[in-house]
Amino acid sequence: MESPVAAGGPRNTSVVVLTLDTNEVYIVVSLSSRTDTQVIYIDPTTGSLQHNRKLGYDVFNSQDEAVNHITDGSKLICKSTTYAKAILGYAVLGSFGLLLVATKLTASIPYLPGGGCVYTISESKWIKILLQNPQPQGKGEVKNIQELTEFEIDGKHYFCETRDITRPFPSRISLQSPDDEFVWNGWFSTAFKRIGLEQHCVILLQGFVEYRTFGSLGQQEGIVALIARRSRLHPGTRYLARGINSCYSTGNEIECEQLVWVPKRAGQSVPFNTYIWRRGTIPIWWGADLKMTAAEAVIYVSDRDPYKGSARYYQRLSTRYDARNLGVVGTNQNKGGFVPIVCVNLLRNGEGKSESILVQHFEESLNHIRSTRKLPSTRLHLINYDWHTSIRLKGEQQTIEGLWYHLKGPTISIGISEGDYLPSRQHMKDFQGEIVYNDDLIGFFCLRVHQNGVIRYNCADSLDRTNAASYFGGLQVFTEQCRRLGICLDSDLVIGRQSPHNHSGSTTPLSPGWKKQTDGATGTPHYTDRNTRTTSGKHSCPDKPWKRFDMTFEEFKRSTILSPVCQLADLFLIAGDIHATIYTGSKAMHSHILNIFSDEAGKSKQFSVAQNVKITLQRRYNNAVVDSYRQKQLEMFLGLRLFKHLPSVSIQPLHVLSRRSGCLLKPIASIETSSGDGDSLLSFKQKDIIWVSQQAADIIQLFIYLREPCHVCQLLLTISHGADDSTYPSTLDVRTGRDLDVLKPVLEGASIPRCANGTNMVIPISGPISDKDMALTGTAASLPAHKTKFPFLYDFGGLEGELDFLTRVVVLTFYPAESTCSPVTLGEVEILGISLPWRDMFASERPGRRLWESVKNMREDVNSFPSDTDSNPYAVALTNDVLPHESSDTYTSPQVDLLTGEDIDSGSVSQPMTEISLHDSSLGLFHGHNEETDSQRISLQDNIPTKMGVEQYISCFELLTASHGDNKLGFVEAMKLEIERLRLDLSAAERDRALSSIGIDPATINPNTLLEESYIGSLCKAANSLAVLGQAFLEDRTTGAIGLDPVDDDIDIDFWNISRIGEECCGDPCQVRAETSTLTSSSQTIFSCSACQRKVCRVCCAGKGAILLGQNQTGGTSTGDSSSNRSVTMDGVICKLCCQNSVLDALTLDYIRVLISQRRSTHAETATYEALGQVVGKNYFSRKKESSDKHAAASTFQQLLNEEESLAEFPFGSFLHSVESASGSAPPLSLLAPLDTGSRHSYWKAPPSTSSVEFIVVLGNLSDVSGVVLLVSPCGYSMSDSPTVQIWASQKIHKEERSCVGKWDVRSLITSSPELSGPEKSDKDIQTPRHIKFGFRNPVRCRLIWIKLSIQMVVSNSVSFEKDSNLLSLAEDPSSGIGRRASIAGTSETDPCLHAKRIIVVGSSVKADIADSSSQTSERASSLINWLEKAPLVNRYRVQVESEKLIENDLVLEQFVSPASPMVSGFRLDGFNAIKPRLTHSPSSNVNSLDASSIVFERRFLSPAILHIQVSTLQGSSEEMVVVAEYRIPEVKGGTAMYFDLPKAISSRRIWFRLVGDIAGFADDPEEGEGGRPLAAGLCLLNRIKLYYYAQPNDLGRWASLSGI
Repeated sequence: MESPVAAGGPRNTSVVVLTLDTNEVYIVVSLSSRTDTQVIYIDPTTGSLQHNRKLGYDVFNSQDEAVNHITDGSKLICKSTTYAKAILGYAVLGSFGLLLVATKLTASIPYLPGGGCVYTISESKWIKILLQNPQPQGKGEVKNIQELTEFEIDGKHYFCETRDITRPFPSRISLQSPDDEFVWNGWFSTAFKRIGLEQHCVILLQGFVEYRTFGSLGQQEGIVALIARRSRLHPGTRYLARGINSCYSTGNEIECEQLVWVPKRAGQSVPFNTYIWRRGTIPIWWGADLKMTAAEAVIYVSDRDPYKGSARYYQRLSTRYDARNLGVVGTNQNKGGFVPIVCVNLLRNGEGKSESILVQHFEESLNHIRSTRKLPSTRLHLINYDWHTSIRLKGEQQTIEGLWYHLKGPTISIGISEGDYLPSRQHMKDFQGEIVYNDDLIGFFCLRVHQNGVIRYNCADSLDRTNAASYFGGLQVFTEQCRRLGICLDSDLVIGRQSPHNHSGSTTPLSPGWKKQTDGATGTPHYTDRNTRTTSGKHSCPDKPWKRFDMTFEEFKRSTILSPVCQLADLFLIAGDIHATIYTGSKAMHSHILNIFSDEAGKSKQFSVAQNVKITLQRRYNNAVVDSYRQKQLEMFLGLRLFKHLPSVSIQPLHVLSRRSGCLLKPIASIETSSGDGDSLLSFKQKDIIWVSQQAADIIQLFIYLREPCHVCQLLLTISHGADDSTYPSTLDVRTGRDLDVLKPVLEGASIPRCANGTNMVIPISGPISDKDMALTGTAASLPAHKTKFPFLYDFGGLEGELDFLTRVVVLTFYPAESTCSPVTLGEVEILGISLPWRDMFASERPGRRLWESVKNMREDVNSFPSDTDSNPYAVALTNDVLPHESSDTYTSPQVDLLTGEDIDSGSVSQPMTEISLHDSSLGLFHGHNEETDSQRISLQDNIPTKMGVEQYISCFELLTASHGDNKLGFVEAMKLEIERLRLDLSAAERDRALSSIGIDPATINPNTLLEESYIGSLCKAANSLAVLGQAFLEDRTTGAIGLDPVDDDIDIDFWNISRIGEECCGDPCQVRAETSTLTSSSQTIFSCSACQRKVCRVCCAGKGAILLGQNQTGGTSTGDSSSNRSVTMDGVICKLCCQNSVLDALTLDYIRVLISQRRSTHAETATYEALGQVVGKNYFSRKKESSDKHAAASTFQQLLNEEESLAEFPFGSFLHSVESASGSAPPLSLLAPLDTGSRHSYWKAPPSTSSVEFIVVLGNLSDVSGVVLLVSPCGYSMSDSPTVQIWASQKIHKEERSCVGKWDVRSLITSSPELSGPEKSDKDIQTPRHIKFGFRNPVRCRLIWIKLSIQMVVSNSVSFEKDSNLLSLAEDPSSGIGRRASIAGTSETDPCLHAKRIIVVGSSVKADIADSSSQTSERASSLINWLEKAPLVNRYRVQVESEKLIENDLVLEQFVSPASPMVSGFRLDGFNAIKPRLTHSPSSNVNSLDASSIVFERRFLSPAILHIQVSTLQGSSEEMVVVAEYRIPEVKGGTAMYFDLPKAISSRRIWFRLVGDIAGFADDPEEGEGGRPLAAGLCLLNRIKLYYYAQPNDLGRWASLSGI
């Protein structure tokens, strides 16, 4: 979609944010680098961004055209309009969408050499979008979201739209690949990357950028720019981000760049040079304890490995500033030299000074690094220069002179970079030096000299002293930069001696008889000596380089033009204030010294003294009160520690698939004729409209066709009714399927509690679950209250639903309340799900590429296993075909009735998960196992014969119980058995069936029941802390890898190190013997415990997670705190005897949670593999072998469309019914797949016995169809298999409503178009594929196209199945398939079959009308309004309770009812305040699962945590407790009142309410939760349940209003 820049010059980027009166938000973007305009839609429910790259839909020629399309030309429907200059980021945070835009910009550098403007953000705006998602959020989360919107942007951040400025100038890399170290909105821009519009969100840097133009009295004009990039690797405030951190970066780390160039006219080369230095705090582990008194903070150095990571920090610098191997003519260092890193330390070093401890450790850290020899190519040099003491003893001028003395050698050695920008790439090969060019440039850069190494300045905070010293160091470089560019700063050479074209590096006049000439192309000067008639590049009287280093302060001042010097000082003054404000919240101190060259230096010094006192007090207040608040803001803006600050926020929100282009397949009648066929139920624009059925109905059924295939995860209902809430349905059934023929029930009899009008209610949906599994593992929810156990640790009996990412049809069946005999009311219905990034997967781009690679690797792993299924757990699941559950030759499933959806359930067969699948990269975080040591480990598989899944699990159980003499297991043994079950890839239902087969009750081995309740709370807390620590460690390690090569851990211990059943201590070499047995391991790998120093084998070692957890418990680091000033490490090992049992149990619990999550991820990847295979066939995974030109494919496709749209292309189009296929055929959906996907020689074909096939194609939108294009199969058509084609069109699914648009006989076309017959020619010059277009006389407006292909079958007395199956073989060798149909008169004429390559429906989509809900409301009949406003006959009134008490961790509420109370008809339940945390276990791989850029689906949506509430009473003479009702609890906002009617009114003195389900899936907001509880306090039933009964208001009289509930 890229467009060239307009001929009249680039336009300015414009952003318009439109908020309609329906609360829908559109972002209209017109980039300066493009000529078109894009529209981005923000889904009002989930907040996800939507952009389909469709011309006339969300791509327009201009901004005005786009706005008119959205508003229908009426600005009256716009609630608000925001005009902006740039988009800075967007994120969905629970119930809010946050859009950050820049509304005012300042051109800090209007035009860089080579082009590009750098803008500083002057004004920004947070646009807060309230979403309709009822996801519960804690008060702490809402507070943090509000604090995030207060993050300071203005004046402290900048960007460039067209050039990469995250690297030293000029960047060799394109804008599309910035250096992540300096990108501050990387997380905040992920949403735009996901929709393929990454350029629409600018790359934001934090720091300072500004320029000054200098030159006077006829001098050569120059421009100096100061660019300061703040690193994001150690973000934070003064006392919370000091020293080095786990990401190998220091607090307040800044890269500074001083760029000087000579402006030229258009078409001329631009000479420039640049100098880079760094500033930051000391790179060791240290911090300062702030006292509340006025005393100075106490500095401390970590007592545990204070120099850990320091070498990695210098390695990052060395890699960035290494210029030894660049192809530069005049590098400052030869290729065999070193990369110098010079540290200028400005700390106080006197005796008794608090900073002296840092000076000492700084020197020791460098000595330590040198001794390790980890940086052989880097030379580290330290210069200690006590800045404050020198000023106090010697004065400011001599202090500056002393600094110049120390800097002279390092500065000259490191040098600067210089070169030219050439506006044209002609003759580029003729230039000497490093040539730099990329897609961001029109011309190229030629670098003649390159800086090698870097000088780094520091004081305690990298603020005041650092800014001053770096200015005086940069000033010396600035004068040299000007000299090399021919800009004279010598005060005695100003008048009459400066050539306007001189940038030779010398400012002195030429000798007599010499003449200067300049190369017009390169700008390189040449000097001719007329006396000797020789020419060279050397000046006759060369100026002395770096001459001002040898001057005193007064000499420098007298000999230098001070105007440019003061302008440079002004840049440093502003930069110093900005960096100080970001780090401390106040301006810089001691800045008067930067004005030392100005005439008012004395006044500045006097003012500075008073200013310093004020700043000191301001900093102390900020450090004590505001810093923690600002620290949190920084972390949230960068996307760090979101599991701590925003624990329930989704990384990847769900998509609403029922809206915009979704539709109802069957009309439903309404009492209002103006409401259409019920489509308003799917429209957000009519969310406030109450739909009313014609009359009282037994059921209301909605057949919803989704806009894209997905896995359905949630149903969102908007409760809509009048004054009587009983008109809304009370129960619901849900069925889903790929088409109308394969509908499966996923939810039956779900309760819909009565709620206030307008309530948003989410009903989580898992995949279809077999009746057999439901009957076995679902019984716990229906047991009497006193027999059930709470799954505090994890969901022991978790049911697993089937995942299907091709679901396209959802059928909702609503059942009215039995007491209702009036019309039924409904509100908006939304289907939420996970849609695969189909377009990105087909194009192998962005997240789709990662998912494609993951699925491709899964297939390769399967194929690499031996053919024996005993050793290949996935052989049955993946290698038989794309559809493992189908053994027939078709892709169809058993037919189902359209209304009932009854189907035959097929259970899945589970296979064991092998050892390799658990110890590869998928569980590789902190993993150190290698193939050799793994082969030495003793496991159950080594001691017993290899058995399949269930049998092997039973053997494990028998092995564990053999030593007991009974079948009882302890907690540790039960956990090990569960781990083995997950390793064998058995579901909970398969486990329960296996145990039942040997007479064992699964409940007896449930780990949730084998621990004391008092211990469960501490164990859950430890496991949760372990998850947070593990995630924080991975997050830091991922961030720390930026700019560095990965380092492998040489210790062969993973994060958990859970030994297998039967795996024991190795024996004598191990001194710990924590795991003793008669068995001994053959492993001889021995480690040393870092705690007790004893020798220990791997089996007796605790996992590395124990080290993290131990450090957390001893106060070494706070949980998940990224600002800790103490080293966090997992180096070394710790034996199990040195660990508390709670730590070991926490590791085991966390490991089980990881395996459960990993199992779900594997199922999701398998489902993705199946979905892909059923769209483009299994050959899709090998398509990379075929060369494809995307641009050529797009051009070919446009020729077929003839400037029209493709209306039925997958994933937007699909088939309404199943289509049969022959063996070896491409799947039916491949007929609608994009043209450039799938194997070139594959095609669809019908079974041999099929004489006609009818395709019912559902278009992506309501469209005006002009025709259908049929792409001919590679084998071509013959007279016998040329079909007759008949096409109908319709709006709905009923055949009687369709209209015929034409009938064509392809056989007649073959005669006139012989190229359609015979095999396809492999001529590369033929670009347009063979096709037949069936054009309509007039465009037909429709949503469904019916295409019937039929042929006349030839009756034969004998049939050869072998011959028949090979007729249209799709073998990998293309010639084999084509050769069998080499001629029309071949043998295939006796056995013809239907076949095709693609079906393309062409035409134009119809724009959906923007409905005005307010006008529709006003048009409603007065009788209907009166009916809606009519009060119900009976109301709910509260049943008084004598007392109530909580039991069993507040999950059971017992209420005592007075005997005189009326019969109880139901109860009110207020919505829970507990959240569903995103983080439930330690990371399961080296990939950060919370990284938004790598997430396609979240596991908690695939397997949602669902709660039920049981109601029990005492019944009968024995007063036995009986469950009278159980309700599935939907998700609503916390505190929302939900009214549940009991099946019948009950009279009982005692009523129990018991919460059951996956309670381990819920948690409290970290800022609200109670420590040590095994469950979320937000699930507590106290004051949450109230009983009620029904009565007429007249019966209660005036007391009715007081008894309402």
